[in-house]
Amino acid sequence: MLEMLRDLITHKGYANAAMMAAIRQNDAAVSDPEIRELLQHILIANRFWLLSILGLPFDPADESGASSIDPLIRAYQSTQEAEAAWLAAATEADLEQRLVSPLIPGGRCSVAQALMQVCMHSHGHRAQCAKLLRRYGGEAPRTDFILWLTRRTAADWRGSAGADSAR
Repeated sequence: MLEMLRDLITHKGYANAAMMAAIRQNDAAVSDPEIRELLQHILIANRFWLLSILGLPFDPADESGASSIDPLIRAYQSTQEAEAAWLAAATEADLEQRLVSPLIPGGRCSVAQALMQVCMHSHGHRAQCAKLLRRYGGEAPRTDFILWLTRRTAADWRGSAGADSAR
């Protein structure tokens, strides 16, 4: 299970970076409030699950919306890097640990279930972003998991960031 979750989280990072790069290349998509809200929602959910796994507090007020796309992209990258670092040291026993929070439907789940949720949640909303990007004539990246497995391409956050980005 651990190797599969590592693959899924790594793929999520690749797919998120690829989607951000595609959106970043389309001025109309970058300025679309629906896309920006959707991207912020994905990030907040990712951060909720990551912070829960790390045993750190999650305050929705601290996760306020980014004022532009570049800080949002950097937040995605740092969240992905923290997930990958945790998973690199994780054991099967870590995946069985229970997370308890009133924000979790049913009040609790395992870490493995949380990681699966964040991957599936991100995937669903990336599909929405792809549809919205096409509305502006943009081309959505091909991010199918099974295609990614053949190359295991790393997330390329440089292609996502603007020229004024520090990363």
